[in-house]
Amino acid sequence: MGKTLNLKLKVWRQDNADDRGRFEEYDANGIDTDMSFLEMLDVVNEGLIEGGKEPIAFDSDCREGICGTCSMVINGVAHGGQKGTTACQLHMRHFNDGAAITIEPWRATAFPVHRDLIVNRTAFDRIQQAGGFISVRTGSVPDANATPVPKNDSDLAMDAAQCIGCGACVASCKNASAMLFVAAKVSHLSLVPQGQPERERRALAMVEQMDKEGFGNCTVTGSCEAVCPKEIPLDFIARMNREYGRALIKRETSS
Repeated sequence: MGKTLNLKLKVWRQDNADDRGRFEEYDANGIDTDMSFLEMLDVVNEGLIEGGKEPIAFDSDCREGICGTCSMVINGVAHGGQKGTTACQLHMRHFNDGAAITIEPWRATAFPVHRDLIVNRTAFDRIQQAGGFISVRTGSVPDANATPVPKNDSDLAMDAAQCIGCGACVASCKNASAMLFVAAKVSHLSLVPQGQPERERRALAMVEQMDKEGFGNCTVTGSCEAVCPKEIPLDFIARMNREYGRALIKRETSS
């Protein structure tokens, strides 16, 4: 057992998508500093259930920083502000005894609140479905050395593929832009040989779907990069802009 903390929580509660929502305050006492943030919320919920009250609704799955579902803003910062960390990886040792912690859902028009700290992020799914895949037949698995990929390209592709689609980039952006997410997905597939046949169509379709979903425009404030739990760099946005521009030129010259 580590040290214990007594905390004051200010949590956003919202019954459904049509409810106006409100903040409610809770005591979180005897919290072990070795607990993760979500484990702390589990303890609070156990107390609420024992008292006959509705537990705080929040999303979680892997609790290992892989799935990206633990989307919440903690003290005004997506995922709590620890570099390269999701909310489920945030530990209570980063908080002081007696601290007041404000917990909110993502705030973006394209991410409507479903209940409490849970938001509807299916807009990301629709962007992915618009072009974030390879549909051409690639045949059986080739030998490892059959299709050489430049080391720099493979490294960049792996960096982009780390994006878990959590939406922290959107939640931290003053414009609620999804550019970093889309840039990671477009860049990942544009850097590998299998992604070349649909390269232009992919860039056009994913950017156009992003705009349809109501995400804001990127003004390069860098807030997305600062909170990304996988530390996806802004460079990928520039790469996506080049991909999109190339696709537009190719479409206009072929029409």
